[in-house]
Amino acid sequence: MNVLIRGRARPVRTVSFDPATNAVRLIEQRLLPHAFRIVATRDFRETARAIRDMVVRGAPAIAATAAYGLAQGARAFRGRNLAAFERHLERVFQTLKAARPTAVDPVNAMRQVREAMAAGRSVAERQALALEAAERFANRSVEECRAIGRHGAPLIRDGMRILTHCNAGWLACVDVGTATAPLYAAQAQGRRFHVFCDETRPRCQGATLTAWELAQQGISHEIIADNAAGHLMARGEIDLVIVGSDRTLGRTGEVANKIGTYTKAVLAHRHGIPFYVAIPLSTIDWELRRGADIPIEERAAAEVLGAWGVVASPGRPARKATPAQPVYVRVANPASKARNPGFDVTPPELITGIITPVGIFRPRELWKHRHRLGYQG
Repeated sequence: MNVLIRGRARPVRTVSFDPATNAVRLIEQRLLPHAFRIVATRDFRETARAIRDMVVRGAPAIAATAAYGLAQGARAFRGRNLAAFERHLERVFQTLKAARPTAVDPVNAMRQVREAMAAGRSVAERQALALEAAERFANRSVEECRAIGRHGAPLIRDGMRILTHCNAGWLACVDVGTATAPLYAAQAQGRRFHVFCDETRPRCQGATLTAWELAQQGISHEIIADNAAGHLMARGEIDLVIVGSDRTLGRTGEVANKIGTYTKAVLAHRHGIPFYVAIPLSTIDWELRRGADIPIEERAAAEVLGAWGVVASPGRPARKATPAQPVYVRVANPASKARNPGFDVTPPELITGIITPVGIFRPRELWKHRHRLGYQG
């Protein structure tokens, strides 16, 4: 997508790789929307920390980051012994896998890289194949997002009011986005619509990231408090809900996504509003058999007990923050603790359809169409 940098629109990918320095290049998303910066992680451990600490986030984006991180770790190996190389590669794989346990995309991406590497007969050949496979995964991810946009755009009619949750835009992917892909495609076709961005506590990625994206793209939007969605639905002010996913079970159609997604699905079902989930193929988990087995990440209590931002007065513009010194403000009672599950699971009966790169399916139809959706079993 294009980003306005110093008054000029420039195409930027969320995740890329610099072979000359063996570094993964990432948009530092914790600074948005107040500052735009690209950072480089110099080894696979730094790359894993960037995933864990949410420098980069969103299932497709961390998938590409993990794929590049695996290639980065492979290229850093010095020596010719294949057995030692494979032991090293397994350490790299496990380190990156552990960074964000709920999303299945990073594991799927790294498995694709490892499968491609197996054709190499030497360490050097496998190192070269690793980077080629990571680049191929990233490029294919972009094409899948474009296909999601093509399939999802017909859902969006002129004058519609659409609710999003968290950020499933191009910042959550390599480019284009999942839940936002139909929005961008519909905009390109000349349709006008309005988007309500859930703030998405506790990290407020709807308010900071999705709203920033839509502003960059010139799409009409407003930020709402998470608890305002039901009120707007009851008043007939929301026509459609589109969200992303961090793991979708191919056998059951259950969807794990940012905490609060299940709540929005229940509300949409209560008010007869179509509720769609947009996913690339890497988000589908063909192995797990029930949503209760999806590992739900518990994040730091500080995210719930306070907030990050820039200093501003109500009704006045924010002062420009120093990117290296973000401001954390404690909001909650000082003596209180907090629970902070990062994700929840939405059952298939609350989901109207799942928008994929090969078409729109009802959740329970995924297994029936598994071979079209990339299942290799």
